[in-house]
Amino acid sequence: MMKLPNCPKCNSEYTYEDGSLLVCPECAYEWSVESGAESGEDEKVIKDSNGNVLTDGDTVTVIKDLKVKGSSSVIKIGTKVKNIRLIMDDDHDIDCKIDGFGAMKLKSQFVKKA
Repeated sequence: MMKLPNCPKCNSEYTYEDGSLLVCPECAYEWSVESGAESGEDEKVIKDSNGNVLTDGDTVTVIKDLKVKGSSSVIKIGTKVKNIRLIMDDDHDIDCKIDGFGAMKLKSQFVKKA
C-alpha cells in the first residue's frame, strides 16, 4: 500500500485519493498529487502597505512615525531602511538595521517599497 503525504494545511495523516486529487477529511483541503510533491507547503507572501511584494534585500521607507518600544525615541516618517530580511514571526515580518537605532523588527504594513 502506498503511503500518501500528510495534508499541507493541517498536517493530517488521514488523506485519501479522489480521482487525480488528494483530499483531507479533517479540513476539506484538496490538492493535486503533482503540486503536493513539488511545493509541499505554501510559502507566505509578504506585501508592503501598497500591496507590492517584498523580498530579502529590498529597501523600504517608513510611512508612519513609529514609537520604539522601551525608548522615548521615534522612527520618523520617510526613514529609509536598506537591506531588509523577511522573517516568519507572529507579529513582525521584517528584520533590519536602522541607522541611529540599531537592529529591530518592523511590520510590513508600516513600510512601502522604495
